[in-house]
Amino acid sequence: MLKLAAPVVTAELGWVSMGIVDTLMVGPLGPEAIGSVGLGSSLFIAVGVFAMGLLLGLDPLVAHAFGARRIDECHRWLIAGVWLAILLAVPAVAAVYLMSALLPLLGLPPGVLVLAGPYLAVVGWSLPPLLLYVAFRRYLQAMNIAGAVTYTLIAANLVNALANWVLINGELGAPRLGVRGAAYATLASRMLMAGALFFVILRRERTTVPRLSDTPMALDTRRVRRLMVLGFPAGGQMLLEVGVFAAATALAGRVSATALAGHQIAINMASLTFMVPYGLSSAAAVRVGQALGRHDPHAAMTAGWTAIALGVSFMGLAAAAFLAFPEPLIRAFTDDPAVVDIGVRLLFVAAFFQLFDGLQGVTTGALRGLSDTRTAMLWNLGAHWLIGLPLAYLLCFQWGRGVVGLWWGLSAGLVICGVSLVLTWWRKGIQLAA
Repeated sequence: MLKLAAPVVTAELGWVSMGIVDTLMVGPLGPEAIGSVGLGSSLFIAVGVFAMGLLLGLDPLVAHAFGARRIDECHRWLIAGVWLAILLAVPAVAAVYLMSALLPLLGLPPGVLVLAGPYLAVVGWSLPPLLLYVAFRRYLQAMNIAGAVTYTLIAANLVNALANWVLINGELGAPRLGVRGAAYATLASRMLMAGALFFVILRRERTTVPRLSDTPMALDTRRVRRLMVLGFPAGGQMLLEVGVFAAATALAGRVSATALAGHQIAINMASLTFMVPYGLSSAAAVRVGQALGRHDPHAAMTAGWTAIALGVSFMGLAAAAFLAFPEPLIRAFTDDPAVVDIGVRLLFVAAFFQLFDGLQGVTTGALRGLSDTRTAMLWNLGAHWLIGLPLAYLLCFQWGRGVVGLWWGLSAGLVICGVSLVLTWWRKGIQLAA
């Protein structure tokens, strides 16, 4: 599990670190800049994760084929994944532009609103290369080729950081673009990610038998439909989970620009730690799927429980770090006393929900390896949207707890979702053993 998960986790950390670097580098521009990048990123991800989630069907399908030593089937699923990414690109970009046009309806502070719109307008164009990258990555990971993904993310992060420095601040003779410069840096890094993995696949497939070039490249509607049927609940689950935090970000913006900035910094920290169980979830999906492809249910359950134990152990350490060093973590982004105060209080809440966030994240991947993507979607709908978000709204606005109350409400949803999903996994293990 660790052999596969380590590069995948590194890749996930590299993915989320781009947003953290963006927030760090616009931090000197003030709370409005931090809030606008955070809000724009949250709304973009809310659209992007649903489209990316539709491609998660590649995990079990390619893993099953690879476990059964059907490389030709792996190739066919890769082509279907690329076609699905292409078909999703146009409506996904249109959805981002629609959200940009609707920003004035959110009741945001004027300083945040004027910066968030241009950021979204640029970063929306990074969706097509991002979707291709996801298709390439899922294919490679399902065949135990995860190292190339890690190296690609490292290179993309370097490009993102350099482009941020040049475009945000107007270095090396470039125009000073501020927040919009961070969006152009993100676009450039995501184009690099897709191009690099495409090159890795082409280079690897030159010596593979059967060859990828022998696979029909035409649109196979049956396979694309199968991907969508399997991926739709996974995409729905990701949309529901990420979407509730995007909704919370919009609600935090209604409190004040300072509250939004503190919320965004704390959510960056929580997102960073979550990438470890999220990476473990991908490894769990692959290992469980490969075991089922070999008709070995015992190995499938062992892989799932191993991933869950690793994820919960790490999140326990993350919770301890949030409790021990909250102020230094927040001050890495800003010295604004009001923002630091809010961020420190939010990290205390984050420490509470770490274990449950890790539990639901890893277990979702293990269930995906069983080709069960529906259960996680339903629990995310019920726990986050029917319980967590309404409670968060009441605590924040009706009961006067502010943005901290918002986070306690979201924590309730994470607790319910995490416990419910691990009980589902335990029940399915009993069924497999029988």
